[in-house]
Amino acid sequence: MKSKKILYINQYFKHPSEPGITRSYWIAQELIKRGYEVVMLAHRNELLDHVKDVKPVEITYVDGIKVIYIRNKYSNDMGVFKRAVSFINFMLKSTKYAVREKDINLVIATSTPLTVAFPALVRKIMKKTPYVFEVRDLWPEVPIQMGAIKNRFVIKFLSWCEKIIYKKSIHTVALSPGMLDGVLKYIEKERTSMIPNMAKIDKFWPREKNMELMEKMGLKKDSFKAIYFGQMGQSNDVEVIIEAAKKLKEQQVNDIEFVVVGHGSKYSKVANAITEFKLDNIKIFPRVPMSEMSEIINFCDLSMVLFSNIPILYTNSPNKLFDSLSAAKPIIVNSAGWTKTMVEEAECGLFVKPNDAEDLIKAINLIKNDSELKNRMAINSRLLAEREYDKSILCNRFADLTDNLFKKHNL
Repeated sequence: MKSKKILYINQYFKHPSEPGITRSYWIAQELIKRGYEVVMLAHRNELLDHVKDVKPVEITYVDGIKVIYIRNKYSNDMGVFKRAVSFINFMLKSTKYAVREKDINLVIATSTPLTVAFPALVRKIMKKTPYVFEVRDLWPEVPIQMGAIKNRFVIKFLSWCEKIIYKKSIHTVALSPGMLDGVLKYIEKERTSMIPNMAKIDKFWPREKNMELMEKMGLKKDSFKAIYFGQMGQSNDVEVIIEAAKKLKEQQVNDIEFVVVGHGSKYSKVANAITEFKLDNIKIFPRVPMSEMSEIINFCDLSMVLFSNIPILYTNSPNKLFDSLSAAKPIIVNSAGWTKTMVEEAECGLFVKPNDAEDLIKAINLIKNDSELKNRMAINSRLLAEREYDKSILCNRFADLTDNLFKKHNL
């Protein structure tokens, strides 16, 4: 029987027992069920506290996935230059292993950053192995609009790279309609798919609240809890939470608590604001594994998905939104893109104006003071997760695409 071997390149690959986005893990599991052999090429971030004494390259197996971990330093706190060095370091080292791996039929490269496609491109040139490129953010447009990349020659070069990467792929998968529009500037629609981020209805679900964990975290038993979790980088508007907490404190509102869980360059900004302004209505915690995150979301009352007011970020497909759908939470979004359309059409949340603490407070109070509305939104969130976005649905869609590409291209 002909082998079906896939090299899957995801710099930030995570499995369920680790904090982080696990999309590639679930897709790989479905591919393995279909009879594919999957080799994952990822980095092992030596800056994370829970990683100690790791070899420069470590080859191991995670639930049937062969994982090649390349040691690399990366932090959301890094400046543009250090991040670029980190990306290039992984790009060069991973290219060596991408080319070396034997009997690969297909490569899947998933951004970000854009540089993850380089090993796939080199293997295509040297070994004639086709690749699929998955777009999780429209690079380089995201860092350009955020002001991280300003040099016009660098911008021109990266835009050229983006065009080449799309054109040389046999198929490109985008995670949102807006991202798909960006891809369609370069390649025909027949070579594209839109497969959004995934809900995990078996990992996040409504149940009895873990009161012991709530108490351990220092949260009030009877407060109304609005949670923000995940990345706290330059693209995330966590400052509006600080401003909202300050206004509520001034108004002597004591029954609303903000729960912030995650990591990134703005983590310390929130933590310092709590101390400076004596904001006892915000509790902040470092990121935790999925099982604990599920417990925390479950005892909160609504979820906030907050981004900076930058047009390119309207195309985002945030993991936290889909986990919140699974957990049956009303959702507040502030990006005027497809997430706004989603929560409004499904009646599972509210849109608030970006950078507007008053509007955020208004939305929180609307949900807090209307139990019927809150319950309806919660039910609609869970139904949407089950009906359209669960990983069982979307992983099957990705695996079906892979099956079709193997047949079409006789891989």
